[in-house]
Amino acid sequence: MFALSSYRKEQPKTFSNQSILPRLPIPDLEKSLEGYVKSLGPILEQTYEGSALANEVEKRKLFAKDFAAPGGLGRALQERLKDLDHVSPNNWLNDTLWLGLAYHTWRAPLLINSNWWLMFAPDSADPAPPNQDSSSSSWTSMVVPDSNPKQAAKSGSQGGGEEWISKQIGKFSGPVKWEEIVKKEWISDWQIRKAAWIARRFAEFRTKLLREEILPDSSKAGPFDMHQYSRMFNLSRIPLPNSDAFSVVDNRATHITLMIDNYIYSIDIFSPSGNSAPEPLPASQIEQRFQSAVTDAKKRKDRGEKADCIGVLTADERDNWTKNREHLLMLSPQNRASLDSISSSLISLSLDPYTLPSTSSDDPIRLAPVDSQVRNTASGIDGAQNRWFDKAVSVMVETNGRAGIMGEHSPVDALIPSIVGEYVLAQPVDQSQFTSSSNTSTGTEGWKALNWVVDEQINKEITECKERNQKLIDDSDASQLWWNEYGAEWIKAVAKQSPDAYIQQALQLAWYKDQGYATATYETASTRMMLHGRTDVIRSLSNESRSFVKSMLDDKSNDAKRYALLTEACKAHNHLTRQSSAGQGYDRHLMGLKVHLRSGESHPLFDDELYSKSQEWKLSTSGLSAGGKFMGTGFGAAWPDGYGINYLAGPYLVKFGIESKFSCEKTSTQRFKHNIVQSLRDIRRVCESNNDSAPSKAKI
Repeated sequence: MFALSSYRKEQPKTFSNQSILPRLPIPDLEKSLEGYVKSLGPILEQTYEGSALANEVEKRKLFAKDFAAPGGLGRALQERLKDLDHVSPNNWLNDTLWLGLAYHTWRAPLLINSNWWLMFAPDSADPAPPNQDSSSSSWTSMVVPDSNPKQAAKSGSQGGGEEWISKQIGKFSGPVKWEEIVKKEWISDWQIRKAAWIARRFAEFRTKLLREEILPDSSKAGPFDMHQYSRMFNLSRIPLPNSDAFSVVDNRATHITLMIDNYIYSIDIFSPSGNSAPEPLPASQIEQRFQSAVTDAKKRKDRGEKADCIGVLTADERDNWTKNREHLLMLSPQNRASLDSISSSLISLSLDPYTLPSTSSDDPIRLAPVDSQVRNTASGIDGAQNRWFDKAVSVMVETNGRAGIMGEHSPVDALIPSIVGEYVLAQPVDQSQFTSSSNTSTGTEGWKALNWVVDEQINKEITECKERNQKLIDDSDASQLWWNEYGAEWIKAVAKQSPDAYIQQALQLAWYKDQGYATATYETASTRMMLHGRTDVIRSLSNESRSFVKSMLDDKSNDAKRYALLTEACKAHNHLTRQSSAGQGYDRHLMGLKVHLRSGESHPLFDDELYSKSQEWKLSTSGLSAGGKFMGTGFGAAWPDGYGINYLAGPYLVKFGIESKFSCEKTSTQRFKHNIVQSLRDIRRVCESNNDSAPSKAKI
């Protein structure tokens, strides 16, 4: 991990490679069209066959040929895109188009729909969550039984098969009512100490970043863009009519936003040195200030002073939040001061007066302690209280110290905060950094309450917004699957495949088992090898992947053929990954061409229903990192009848974060877990039957 490298005076500065990074290219028009038309094959073959299929494919080829013809519309759009590149300081896509098209013009609530989540692994001093059954204390105890009795015995599980899985899914056909089972307490001393330590580590990272002491990210292919690191701290998304915007990054800000059961405070956690990269305060001093604010919040609570739940409004539909934010600003200059303080703060940190309990211990399909952590990290409870969804990074800490990050997606992709998270968690809470008197301070130095002036209209909006938020939360079936029978090392050594490509084939097979048809699939490709690069699309549904899935479901096929098709599918996926990561992907290219259509201009290529159909990402996926410091991760499904899947592929353990909607009768997160497990086992059997060197078919 680059951020964890020990600093050396002679090492390159954090942003030293920015000037040598290539610009994001505008791909060749014919090559993009060729790749796009090829990607339509697996979708078309589900509706057509024989000569009809050939005719439909030929029709799209003719669309593409006409589009790219000399003097054709495609050529004109390509030149317009080149002009956009010519006037873009860094990157034709991310300087101009991407933020608005992908995020800021989208008016849906950030809650579940857009914000991602990442759960921290526990500190060794964290108490166990309440209601955790001692017989299932192992984090990996929930491997789903196989229909094969021998395999079920090997897994130490009971039962198996479709009857078993149907019974288990039936137990959780709806959301857990956390508000009804959680025992609310108050903020604990350990919670404050751990939160102070986490805040100190984030502050350290910002100081090193401003001093350019973080080693630039790179790989064998070359250096990566570091621009996103500069968008992670001291920034918020600001709701505006039709399209949002960012607040100005304030690197001189010395405070953090602390949310304590909806009471909000500004806490200075840097020394007021006045230089461009202020030093963080000692962890013990940050703890003292946190403790003082908690003491103040408790006094306010005890005397019946209501906490204004302004934060829930940030989770609302964006135009609603725009309207309510403007109304707040008109009520009092105090509201402007509070909003500006939150926007410019390092991060938002929430202290919750509870720890969500584990789900029932007789449920082998849910990863009980982690799934409750998923819910609190992704949304919180009670209508998404004690959260500020507009912050680029929000950290939440429960009473037992369990913690995680929720991120606003538009300024930074989740990979960057995960790298910073690895840095934060690299050093567990060091008790020697705290004194016995750390939690005794009751002064007001270095912190202040952020107060609000509200009226009947805002109170009414808060009440109604809580109800809307709760509906989104209750509809979100977000859960973790920890697959511990093999990991990336086995995939490389025995299956002899790229771990990411292999996992994508397993997801293709799992989807078909789950739904009975193939769907357009999105996987994130990082374009950070280019200046200000962010992402493009890897279309995981390919002709090769479709052939592999069909062979796995065909009883007449044999394992030798299946393994050969797996290899071809992985090779094709690796090619698409390299292509998209090098800025040669066709999805962003075609999007850039389409938005340059002028009034009265159109073309069958874009009018074709298949153009939209091929971007219905009902299977939306992304791989993050090995995830050794994390309990899991996730994001919301892109389509109401789809799945959102984020995974952490470690050497011996793969963690899948899966989200779907309870309201959709076609999908089930728990059923999809089962199908992932069965697919991973099926593919393992194929690989081992074609590899005599497999070590007794055991995990490596």
